[in-house]
Amino acid sequence: MRVEVVDGATGELWEAFQRLTPQLTDNNPPPALDLLTALVKSESSTLLVARADDGPILGAASLTVYLVPTGVRAIIEDVIVDSSARGQGIGEALVSRCLEIARAKGAPAVTLTSNPKREAANRLYQRMGFLRRETNAYVFKF
Repeated sequence: MRVEVVDGATGELWEAFQRLTPQLTDNNPPPALDLLTALVKSESSTLLVARADDGPILGAASLTVYLVPTGVRAIIEDVIVDSSARGQGIGEALVSRCLEIARAKGAPAVTLTSNPKREAANRLYQRMGFLRRETNAYVFKF
């Protein structure tokens, strides 16, 4: 298995997200190719994929590193591992690579959120050293 930074939105990438996104959430549809293209071109975002040794995409994660008045912030979003490949270290490899990139970009910390129902993912993040934050999370929907 290998983790790669995505450098272009391809049909293969689009097809992988059509399969992977429903395994992460029912709240959002899989991304269109133009959204994947914009994501890959974004200065602040890094899209990573994990591939099996023989090539197919088995997982993905997104890292965003951005500036605010109080410094550099980094957040990991949408960590997805195909249900057929879970328990093989793919999620950990994706998150580890995100942490490496965030550190290299000067982030002093990295945040992420995870649905409490994703028990295995939450155990992974805690095992990797993520600490639960005491905060209120809010959303404003349009």
